Amino acid sequence: MRRITRVDADVITGFIAAAVRSAGCKGAVVGLSGGIDSATVTKLCADALGSKNVLNIFMPASPTPLEDRRLTEDLSRTWGTEYRVADIGPAADAFTSMLSVEPESRLERGNIYARCRMIVLYDAAKRTNRMVVGTSNKSELMMGYFTKFGDGASDLTPIAGLYKTQVRQLAEVVGVPKEIIERAPSAGLWEGQTDEGEMGITYRDLDRILCGIENGLKDGKISECASVPASKVSEVRARMAATEHKRASAKSLSISTAGIGKGRA
Repeated sequence: MRRITRVDADVITGFIAAAVRSAGCKGAVVGLSGGIDSATVTKLCADALGSKNVLNIFMPASPTPLEDRRLTEDLSRTWGTEYRVADIGPAADAFTSMLSVEPESRLERGNIYARCRMIVLYDAAKRTNRMVVGTSNKSELMMGYFTKFGDGASDLTPIAGLYKTQVRQLAEVVGVPKEIIERAPSAGLWEGQTDEGEMGITYRDLDRILCGIENGLKDGKISECASVPASKVSEVRARMAATEHKRASAKSLSISTAGIGKGRA
C-alpha cells in the first residue's frame, strides 16, 4: 500500500472540479460530521472549487456529541465554507415511530439517521444546484460498512479509492487539523459507537488484509504479511461476501419488445 502525497491530492481536486463542471453545477454539498473523512473531503472540495462554492451541513441527532458541533463550526470558519445545521432528530423520531422500530434497536435507528441525512443533503443540492460529494473510503466500501441510500449515496466519491490509513495520510497533506485526524473514527449512530469497535478490528489491520485480498494473495500469506490471525482474514472475506449486494447496482431485466403480441398461430 503506497503512501499518499501532494500529487494524489492534486489529482483528486482535479477530479472533483471536472465532475462538478461537467454536471453544470456550481459547487458541492458535503455532510460535515467532525470526522476525518468528511473533513478531508471538505478541504479537497474547497481547494477544487473555492470555499464559497462548498456548502457544509452538520446534521446532529440525539447521540451526536456536543463537541462535534464545535469542531465542524471551527473547520468551516477556518476554511471559509458555507455552514448550516439541520437537526435530524425530529425526523428520525417520526420514522422510528412510523416504522415501529424499537428505540433500543441501534442498527435500525442508525440506518434511519443515515438516510435522513442523505435526504437533507440532496434537498440542499437540488435547491442550490450543487452536487452531493460523498465521504466513503475504500475500507468502508469493501466491508459494506455503510447504509444503502444513506451515507453510501452520493453524486461523486473522491476518496473511494483510498483505504482509511491512506485517508489519514491525505488529511495530513491537505491540512486537516491534528485534533480531527487523531479522533476515533465513528459514524455517530449511537452513543459511544466507534467504527473499529463495531467491526471488531483496527483500520490498521483491516487495511492490510483488504490490500492483500485486492492483490490476490491467499489467506495464509495475508496473515503472515499483515501479522494477523488467519481466522481474521477469513472473517473479513466473509464480511465482504455478505455485503456484496450493497456495492452492486440494482438488478434489472432487459426484455426485447420484438415479437410482443405475436402469439403462435
